[in-house]
Formats: sequence, C-alpha cells, structure tokens
Amino acid sequence: MYDLIVIGGGPGGYVAAIRAAQLGLKVACVEKNPSLGGTCLNVGCIPSKALLVSSEKYEQAKHGLMAHGVWVDKVALDLPVMMARKDKVISDNTAGIAYLFRKHKIDWIKGAGKILAAGRVEVKSPDETQIHETKNILIATGSESTPLSNIPVDETRIVTSTGALSLPSVPKTMVVIGGGVIGLELGTVWQRLGTQVTVVEFADRILSAMDGEISRTMLKILEKQGMQFRLGHKVSAASVEGAQVALTIQSADGTTEEKTNADILLLAVGRRPYTQGLGLEAIGVTLDTRQRIITDKHFQTNVPGIYAVGDVIAGPMLAHKAEDEGVACAEMLAGQTAHINYDAIPSVVYTTPEVASVGKTEEELKQAGILYKVGKFPFSANGRARAMDETEGFVKILADSATDRVLGAHIVGPDAGTIIAALAMTIEFGGSSEDIARTCHAHPTLNECVKEAALAVDGRALHI
Repeated sequence: MYDLIVIGGGPGGYVAAIRAAQLGLKVACVEKNPSLGGTCLNVGCIPSKALLVSSEKYEQAKHGLMAHGVWVDKVALDLPVMMARKDKVISDNTAGIAYLFRKHKIDWIKGAGKILAAGRVEVKSPDETQIHETKNILIATGSESTPLSNIPVDETRIVTSTGALSLPSVPKTMVVIGGGVIGLELGTVWQRLGTQVTVVEFADRILSAMDGEISRTMLKILEKQGMQFRLGHKVSAASVEGAQVALTIQSADGTTEEKTNADILLLAVGRRPYTQGLGLEAIGVTLDTRQRIITDKHFQTNVPGIYAVGDVIAGPMLAHKAEDEGVACAEMLAGQTAHINYDAIPSVVYTTPEVASVGKTEEELKQAGILYKVGKFPFSANGRARAMDETEGFVKILADSATDRVLGAHIVGPDAGTIIAALAMTIEFGGSSEDIARTCHAHPTLNECVKEAALAVDGRALHI
C-alpha cells in the first residue's frame, strides 16, 4: 500500500513524488515512456533550449563576432553533432531524475496508468498488467500538442514541436502555424541555421497573451532578424506533395486566399491536457469544457483522494507552475499548508533577445479599471548591455498608482528570463517599485535596468 501514486513523470509529477518522499510518504510514480521527465525534458523545454543555444552560437560565429574583433573563417554547420549534443543534454537530465528517485526510494512503475477507483491504479506494460493500492492518487500527465483537423501531422514534413526538434537537415523554407512561444522559439532555431521562416498567426499580433508593447516590440525585432509574419491569417489546408507541403493560407475573415509551398510545416497552436486513457469518465472525475480536470484549492478533484496538478488543470501550461503545484499538493497531503500566488508565476520566451513577463499586463489593468504608473528603461542605456553588444529591448514595471505596489513587470532583452526572478519575488512579497529602487544593484550588470525602471515609475531614472 502506497501513501501516494503519481501518474506522470514530468515536472509536476516527479517533483511532487520527490517532495512527498522527503516528507516521509511511501511514493510510486507511474510513467509509460522509456525515460522520466515528461514532455519538458524529453521533447520540450530542455531540447529546445539546447538547440536555441547551439543555433545562437552558430549565428554569432557567422555574423556577430566581428564586432568584437574576432574573425572566424569557414564557419560550417554540423547538424548531426548539434542534434547529438541535444540528445545528450536530454539523457543527462532524465538520468538525473532516475537517480533522484533511487535516492528518495521512490518506485518507478513503468507502464500506462489507469485509475480504476479511488485508491486503485492499474498499470499496463508490454509484459504485464498490475494493480496497485494507494491512499492518494495524483494525476500529472501533462499536455500534448493541440491538433487541427485540417492539418495531418506526420512528424516528417508536417510536424509538431516534437518533429521540429529532430529534423535531419536544414529546410530551405518553413511555415509555422502559431505566433506563440513554441512557434517563435523553434522558428528562430531554424531561421538562424538558414531557413526562411514564415509565421502564420490568426490573431492580429504575436505573443497575444503578453503585454501589447512587448508583442509589438518583438514583432519588429524578429522581422529585422529575417522572420516573416502573416498576422490575421490561418492555414486552411495542407498536404504533403513529394518533398514539399502544399498550403492554403486564408485571411482570418475568409475573404482572401493564396496557395504556397514549404519544405516543413510546423503546427504550434498550443497544447491540450493529456487525460485520455486514465479512466476519468468511468470514475466520475469532472472536467471543464476544455477537458481540464476541475480541482479545488487543495488540488483535489470531486472524487476524494484523487488530485491533479500541472497542464491537466486550469492555469498557464508552464513546467515551473506544475512543479510548484506538485510541491504544494505533496505538502498538503503530508498535513502541511501551502499556497501558490498565481500572479507571481513568470513566463519566458527564449528567443534572442529573450522575453519575460510576470503579473498583470497593461491591457489587463485597464480592463480591470486599476490605475497604475509605468516605469521603463532601455537596455541601450545600460553599460553592461553595451559591452555585450546586446542593447535591444527594455524593462517595464507597472505599479499601483495609489500604493506603488508592483502589479506587473515585462522585459525584452538579454537574459530576461533570469532577470525576471527579482521582479517575481517583489510581487510575491507585495513589494513596491520604491523597494526595488532603494535596493543597491551591482554595477555593471543588466539588473541595473530593473532598478532604473523602478526609479522611472517615480519619474527619476538616473541614466536616461
């Protein structure tokens, strides 16, 4: 008898299992794939970042080092070596999770899990079917790429993010359906390696969930890098014809239509919860209209003893959100208290420059009728950014007009994904822009832009 069986070995699941084991619970984790880590470590966050870094180094060697007085002759791309490095990064990370399971005495039950009833989990593998008893069940099965009925994915010519991470050669042309995080990150990987990338986005802007000014800025930057965009359009039909994909691109209102071809079509219109095969309908677990599992504030479903975290429940589909929920759920099961401030969960786009956001956007504050002040500071006025030759973008802080409490922060610029952490912490602790402005920041660092943006909230930036 286990205290907890976790179904799913991704960030939400494996972190929940580790935290529960740390708190003295007897834990098992059911995972059907050959390695732990879920989408994030195997075909998502980690491999995409490996390729983003490699492609950035390649582009720097070809075009960016001369400004630093470094001349490199005959720069060449060895794609198999790049892919082999990516694969090693994956295997090292997943092996690390397996080690942590052994360290914390967590049983890894290999196979596909199905909930027969509260407290009973069936696990099917190619060799056998087992039934395990447990006091509690945690569903952490994550998400999968959202399909489109008119786009037949084969992961060769018409690919999801999974196929785009393992292309055998650099395509001449690629059309990306979707101007969100996944489409832009993978699009920039192949654009740097020599592909002409066109992004088709149904909305009138890219990164539509982010602050509008951030969206507009990134559009200009990516266009300058060579990426092309068809905003307010959709791919209405696609089929593989020989070595190419034949596409029909239509305006959002359906009034115009054009035919075109591409070597690769990347479907990146978002992700959907992965809940099929779990037996949820049979045991009466309630789902919402988007097939997400409905839970209470303790992550418990309507069936006592069955819990869910991560991409299968409401909220942003982010690995770190799933991890925090997994920890919180494990702590509650162990009798502790836990809380997650969903306004303090950062989001990052790992393009070059990076984009990072936490808290409210200007659009959200206006819609809610909240009066706010804006402080902005450009990286072009920062000494470290100039020394790095990475001056595109800015830091933007939104603070309550009455209390000065930081309500949101948005960054376009170098290492934005790291810099945003200080702003997330400020929001978590209810800090003000003055708190940031009065905190001494090391010089010369990129973080000084955060201090200057905080000073700018009060109209007293020093270096602009």
